[in-house]
Amino acid sequence: MADQAFVTLATTDKYARGAMVLGKSLRNHNTTRKLVVLICSQVSQPCRSVLMKIFDEVRVVDVLDSGDTAHLAMMKRPDLGVTFTKLHCWNLTNYSKCVFMDADTLVLSNIDDLFDREELSAAPDPGWPDCFNTGVFVFRPSVQTFKQLLHYCTEHGSFDGGDQGVLNGYFSDWATADISKHLPFIYNLSSIAVYTYLPAFKHYGSNAKVVHFLGQTKPWSYTFDPRTKQLSGQEATAHHTFLLDWWTLYSSAVVPMLQEQYVDQPFDSGCVEFQYSDIMTFESGKEEVAASYAQALEPQLSSEERKQKWEQGQADYMGTDSFDNIKRKLDSFLK
Repeated sequence: MADQAFVTLATTDKYARGAMVLGKSLRNHNTTRKLVVLICSQVSQPCRSVLMKIFDEVRVVDVLDSGDTAHLAMMKRPDLGVTFTKLHCWNLTNYSKCVFMDADTLVLSNIDDLFDREELSAAPDPGWPDCFNTGVFVFRPSVQTFKQLLHYCTEHGSFDGGDQGVLNGYFSDWATADISKHLPFIYNLSSIAVYTYLPAFKHYGSNAKVVHFLGQTKPWSYTFDPRTKQLSGQEATAHHTFLLDWWTLYSSAVVPMLQEQYVDQPFDSGCVEFQYSDIMTFESGKEEVAASYAQALEPQLSSEERKQKWEQGQADYMGTDSFDNIKRKLDSFLK
């Protein structure tokens, strides 16, 4: 299926990390289609290098901005203007059919069957179901369609200031013309909507194929501790499990790739990382807890290696081989 592709967009480094997780999730669920990411010039070189390892094609595109501050202000989302850049996906004419996916989506199972659908297939938006949500949609690349979309923008603008207003205006018969172009909600499960109809989420949620982290608060807005599998800065929401899925994949598969690119350069991975200096800041009275963290961070020696250290006069008297530790070990044998 070399002429079909999943496509996403990254306008910044933060969205690039979202695209990395999306790409990894598609790979993990054995997609047979190509993976393409459109990026803007603001995306840094380390992030570009990681994207090139995950995606089959990384294409730099110009930023299109609606400049529609009035409608964007109504939505309280001035950041959505650059989502017009999404329209560049219709220029991918080396592919016959594509599925666009926002960088804040996560694939939970194989979704290659979406390529059986026609343009423009999409799931209803939870805020107004007669509109489709543009986080996931099937389309056919066409330079002519791209030009017509730009002309539509010039003539009509966007009723919400973003790409969703434009695409719903252009493909205005989506709600009534062909039910086969209505994707089931499980292909674009909006994380902020799952608790508005909780019984339905409990009944159908386990069948979800794609979760979409809609809203200003994205998965990368949180902080994650890989050891405890806990998130900080989160609200009690029904999509907590989906957030953990995102962070587990990001911390295990994406962060190591980023570390390879940044090498010694500092970067904020979003993951809690305990260093010895952090441990020394524990409040008075928590020395024992701090010591246990320190011990956990130290490389563990085998019995034979420890024996050699003792014979060479290199016992760790301040750490593992301290008097208190030896006494605790002896006491455990005498009980």
